Amino acid sequence: MMDISSINTQKSLPAIGSKDGDKVLREKTDQFESIIVKMMLDEAMKDEKNLFSTNDPGDKIFKSMYREELSNASAGGFGFSQMLFEHLTQKGVKH
Repeated sequence: MMDISSINTQKSLPAIGSKDGDKVLREKTDQFESIIVKMMLDEAMKDEKNLFSTNDPGDKIFKSMYREELSNASAGGFGFSQMLFEHLTQKGVKH
C-alpha cells in the first residue's frame, strides 16, 4: 500500500490570468489538441494501404511517428486549443 504522505505537493502551479500562467495554459491546451489530432489521424489512416511495399512493422512505426509529428506541428491550428483556453480563462480556474 502506498503512503500518500510522501507525495511532494510543494510545487505550485501558475495562476491563470498571469502572463506566465497564460503561457503555460496555452502550452497545455496545445498539447491536448495535439493528442486529439493524433487520435483523429490514427483513426482516419488505420486502413491506409501501402502502395510500394509490404505491410512490415517498420512501416507501421514510421507512419505512427509521422502522424505524431504532424499532430504536434499542427497543434493550436484546429481551434480546440483556443476554445479550451478561452473556456478555462473565462472560468477563472486558479490552482
